[in-house]
Amino acid sequence: MRAEVSAVAFRLFAEQGFDKTTVDQIASAAGLSRATLFRYFGTKEDVVLGDLEDLGRDIARRFAERPTDERPWESLRHAFGALTEFNADEPEKALAYVRMLCEAPSLKARHWERRQTWQGLLVPEVSRRLGTDPAAAEDPRARALVASALACTDAATDAWTACDGTIPLAVLIDRAMGALTA
Repeated sequence: MRAEVSAVAFRLFAEQGFDKTTVDQIASAAGLSRATLFRYFGTKEDVVLGDLEDLGRDIARRFAERPTDERPWESLRHAFGALTEFNADEPEKALAYVRMLCEAPSLKARHWERRQTWQGLLVPEVSRRLGTDPAAAEDPRARALVASALACTDAATDAWTACDGTIPLAVLIDRAMGALTA
C-alpha cells in the first residue's frame, strides 16, 4: 500500500509540484481518507522520503560487510554504492526525485534530518575500525569521515543533476570522494 500511495503522490508531485500538492489530493487520488494516509505516512514529506531509512541501513550494512583491514574511507565509498543503485534502473525518475528534494524547502530540511540518522548508523562502525570509542567526544575522526562522505555525496548529486545525469552518479561520487584523497 505504501508503494502504491507513493507512486500516486509522485505522479501528482510531477504534475503540480510538491508544495502545490495537498495531502487531501494524494489521499483522494489513492482512494484513501486523509486519516488512512496518515496511518501509512506521518507527513507529506514522509511520502517522498520513506525509503531513506532503509537506504541508510543498507549503507551501514554494506560498510560493516567490507573487509576490516580496508581503510574506512574506502569502505565508505563502497558502502555509498547503495545510493547509485537506488532507482538506477529509472534514472529519469531518480533525477526528478533529486530535483524535487532541492526545490521544496520542507523536503530539503526533512531529507537532511533523515540523513543525520545515517551518521548515527555509520559513526559507531567507523569508530570501531579506527579503534576508538564512538562515544568519545574528544575524538572527531569517525564523525569527520562520515560527514565528509555525506558532503561528497551531496556534491556529486548536485553535479549529477546539473549535468542531467549524463555522467553516472557513481563516477561523480568517485570523483568527489577522490578529491579528498588527492
